[in-house]
Amino acid sequence: MSDIKITIIDREGHAHVVEAPTDMNMNLMEVIRLHELAPEGTIGICGGMAMCASCQCYIQNKGHLMPEKSYEEEDMLDQAFFVEENSRLSCQIHIEKEMEGLEVKIAPFNED
Repeated sequence: MSDIKITIIDREGHAHVVEAPTDMNMNLMEVIRLHELAPEGTIGICGGMAMCASCQCYIQNKGHLMPEKSYEEEDMLDQAFFVEENSRLSCQIHIEKEMEGLEVKIAPFNED
């Protein structure tokens, strides 16, 4: 088993250092759900298909190497609320060893 440590800041502003497995083909949204860092029904509503932006997060480490955004991710972020320059869909970020030390903040949930 190969775990990395990631810091996830929840919607209330509390930081949680969590372990994320690199050998289970998980994405960041699944790690957030695994550790119950967002209320059920407020993250990953579309099941990780890049179709709802409920899993939007902000990458806090400016220089951290991240995978490129896909067309689908860019398109969904263009329609989302609370988008910042560092916004990503956590369902589109697969956990890899290179993400050790990553820090993300979960975006606010839009109930409309």
